[in-house]
Amino acid sequence: MSEHDQVKMTSMDYRPERPKAENPIKIMDLTLRDGHQSLFATRGRTEDMIPVAEKMDQIGFWATETWGGATFDATHRFLNEDPWERIRTLKRYFKKTPFSMLLRAQNLVGYRNYADDVAKAFMYRSVENGMDIFRTFDALNDYRNFETVVPIIKECGKHFQGCICYTLTEPRLGGEVYNLDYYVNKAKELEKMGADTICIKDMAGLLAPYDAYNLIKALKAAVGLPIHLHSHFTSGLASMTHLKAIEAGVDIVDTCMTPYAYRTSHPAIEPLVMALVGTNRDTGFDIKKLAEINEILESEIMPKYKHLLADNTVSIIDINVLLHQTPGGMLSNLINQLKEMDALDKIDAVYKELPRVRKDLGQIPLVTPTSQIVGVQTVNNVLHDKNGERYTMITAQVKDLCYGLYGKTAVPINPELQKKALKGYSRGEEPITCRPAEVIEPELEKARAEIKELAMDEDDVVLYALYPVTGRKFLKWKYGKEEPPKEVLPKSLEQAKAELALIEKAKKGLVVEKAKLEKMPEKSDGKRTFNVFVEDEYYKVEVDEVGGPPVIRYAQPLAAPAAPVASQPVALTPAASPAAPPLPPPPPKAAPKKAAPAGEVKGEEVKAPMPGMIVNYPKKVGDTVEKNETVVILEAMKMENALAAPVGGTIKAINFASGDSVPKDAVLLVIG
Repeated sequence: MSEHDQVKMTSMDYRPERPKAENPIKIMDLTLRDGHQSLFATRGRTEDMIPVAEKMDQIGFWATETWGGATFDATHRFLNEDPWERIRTLKRYFKKTPFSMLLRAQNLVGYRNYADDVAKAFMYRSVENGMDIFRTFDALNDYRNFETVVPIIKECGKHFQGCICYTLTEPRLGGEVYNLDYYVNKAKELEKMGADTICIKDMAGLLAPYDAYNLIKALKAAVGLPIHLHSHFTSGLASMTHLKAIEAGVDIVDTCMTPYAYRTSHPAIEPLVMALVGTNRDTGFDIKKLAEINEILESEIMPKYKHLLADNTVSIIDINVLLHQTPGGMLSNLINQLKEMDALDKIDAVYKELPRVRKDLGQIPLVTPTSQIVGVQTVNNVLHDKNGERYTMITAQVKDLCYGLYGKTAVPINPELQKKALKGYSRGEEPITCRPAEVIEPELEKARAEIKELAMDEDDVVLYALYPVTGRKFLKWKYGKEEPPKEVLPKSLEQAKAELALIEKAKKGLVVEKAKLEKMPEKSDGKRTFNVFVEDEYYKVEVDEVGGPPVIRYAQPLAAPAAPVASQPVALTPAASPAAPPLPPPPPKAAPKKAAPAGEVKGEEVKAPMPGMIVNYPKKVGDTVEKNETVVILEAMKMENALAAPVGGTIKAINFASGDSVPKDAVLLVIG
């Protein structure tokens, strides 16, 4: 190649001023919500969105998704961020581009249907804080769950995008349940409800290109609304599906900036822009401006999150999703759960059991929260079913689903499972047929009363109403009542790079060699000082745990003994997860009543069957319980498991508190 040709190529003008297309495809960018939710567990921080916000605002996106989905949960639980503040902050940088959120209908941004009063309060606060477009879906495609939230969207003059969750009963579009007629009829329902646009929400990347062509053609003929396509890249189909949908006349598609694209995320915007240049669907986007944003994300932001990426696979697609239909986020949760339980060898059994559970539960689509409901119940079946009996440990959410609290399933639930799940169910053993929220008592005023000592405004109250356990914990961090733990604090780019460098050294064995040469490691900021009592003497001990500060767990005291004794003992355990609670305050100088060490309390132990977080103990020490009575609620993978008393008796010890993270086999309480 001549020097002249080299100069000509490097100085080539991209011509962003090219003529406007006749029918340009509109693009919604998902980088700041679904992108990081799909690739690194929704851990993207607001501070890492600001460097690209103004540049993204100049691209010309139809909208940018900034909120909803798992962000509300992750921000306050894992990042020590106020989810409401994220909207307000980003609004200062996006002056032209509308904001979109993913709204789980009556589930809002949680994992169950909330009372109407909570739903209304959430909607008004979302509008007030700056949300413009509400992408609204129901996991069962039961649009009765839209009846509370949609009128508020319309009342406030905001955009109501109605979703149809896409799923299959056969490898390709068709069959007895999820066929073309099913989706066309759902679209007509949404049009009658006043939808401004209709979105096909393909959460697992199951939509094949030619099925997309036929589906979009049918929808465009049946309804007069713009059609929006949302298809994850998990299976590798999505980019091809986009092109066929565009040929069929789809109006809007979803993409991510390249560093946040592919794998279980979405197709990248840049290849699509180049593929459509000069066509009647040309986006008109400037590829140079997109490249500038990518450079910032790649070099300044992504290094902070590389430790969260799944880097142990060669392929960027998972073709198995076409067989088990498991969305990427659900799949990673299943794998992590099995790892924590030392049961990863059961993954094939989980894949085999999953479609059976889904069928038993009414052939429901797999999308939050139904993906978690099916996934956790599948793991429970694989690990706990014995002697041919199925569903020996049924989650609270499966019971709610069988009762009808999530809505109507596409086909009837297995009657034997439904009867078993509803035996002794608190709301009754006969399932409902009405709109689910009609049987849910108002919750907002109760929440307001419970959190009045912490909440400073309505946003705080709504946050607590949605997430009572983690919400209370966050508000304590927010208002300085408790020190947030180290793992929820942000890292600088320098810290992230240093940690990555240390990992690389460790892989090469260099860290071990260096440690041999050092006389003593330096103390970190995470060290803690403890007084250790041995009979009448005590020792001052500094503990600096590798991998993070220790978490102190207190055993709940037994009934007070006749005479005061030594102070309450503690058990030291490493932090189990980013959701581990903050360190409690040091014991008071006046000697409190002693709690018997867990190992010394004699009786029947109730152990955690899986890693999770304590939601609550319905009983307290000293209470009498009957066999099979619920004694602790354990949250695992965002689903609640009611653990029953194996024997009747009296509760002798409770070893954790609400909000504590516990490992598998931890002794939660003792019955004597």
